[in-house]
Amino acid sequence: MNLDLIQKLKFEKDLSREEFLYLLYNQNDFKEKLFKEAKEVTKKHFTNKLYVRGLLEISNICKNNCYYCGIRCGNKNIKRYRLNSEEIIKSIIVGNHLGFKTFVLQGGEDPYYTDEILCEVLKEIKKIAPDAAITLSVGERSFDSYKNLKNAGADRFLLRHEAVDNELYYKLHPKEMSLENRKKCLFNLKKLGYQTGSGFMVGAPYQSYENIVEDLKFLKDLNPEMIGIGPFISQHDTDFQSFENGSVELTVFLIAILRLMFPSANLPSTTSLATLSENGRIMGINAGANVFMPNISPEFAKENYNLYDNKLYSKMESAKNLNNLKTSFKNLGYEIVMERGDFVPENHYEEI
Repeated sequence: MNLDLIQKLKFEKDLSREEFLYLLYNQNDFKEKLFKEAKEVTKKHFTNKLYVRGLLEISNICKNNCYYCGIRCGNKNIKRYRLNSEEIIKSIIVGNHLGFKTFVLQGGEDPYYTDEILCEVLKEIKKIAPDAAITLSVGERSFDSYKNLKNAGADRFLLRHEAVDNELYYKLHPKEMSLENRKKCLFNLKKLGYQTGSGFMVGAPYQSYENIVEDLKFLKDLNPEMIGIGPFISQHDTDFQSFENGSVELTVFLIAILRLMFPSANLPSTTSLATLSENGRIMGINAGANVFMPNISPEFAKENYNLYDNKLYSKMESAKNLNNLKTSFKNLGYEIVMERGDFVPENHYEEI
């Protein structure tokens, strides 16, 4: 086995399945060099900038019953809510006043949000903030629906594939859902010209290193502009309430791998990292993440959008704390910027 796998990964941006497995089974041997190279690549493409996006959690109503998720339709113990168009726009106005140039509208697969409703919301957002990027994260929809939303002003779309191994996918999701459709949706988004985001949970129930390698290989085929990964965290009203949480250390190791695979992609340091570890956010950033998403949702939404237990939604996660965030990250050598931070293909950097 070639022990200089980090250099190979840096220059070829991929490894064989066997080599990826070797990395994962021997993390301590590669950790120091991996993080060093990932940090250098991140600095090359993003200098010391951290891009912030205003996260708006529009609904915790979902028609799906994913076994790991706190807002699944089968959970009868959750206080449900959805934001109507006026409430969404009001939050966007607040976020725009704070200086955000990217807004992420995230929610469960709520049938209320038809194309007609979402398209009107998108058009209104573009009137309020014409230079801002709009990211949607509202699940699986038809090709025509994605096209309508794109034409109305959506720039980006986040749709984590969660697990590309068929057996694992159906241990995490009911048979009514379709892995093939999820993959089809992702490639449709790419085809339509969205900046497309995908990703997976780290340490999900029944997940193996072999499964993670398949996820990495799928992402290589998809070539997304954004990749979001975070540790699995159990939720007390799900089938997996007694399962062990995912590993912060493995998650940041994988962020560093993804940074070498996708040098110019936007990689968030997620709330789930910060939930499991006081230093989780910074660990993700030091490993190669360049995006952070403060929450601009109304308080009642923050309190009830509980995909997993003990989710953070105040202090570091709150957009109201933006000035303190800027100071905190500046002290750590990073600059929070409000720019859109659009994906730029790597060869563009070589030209400028």
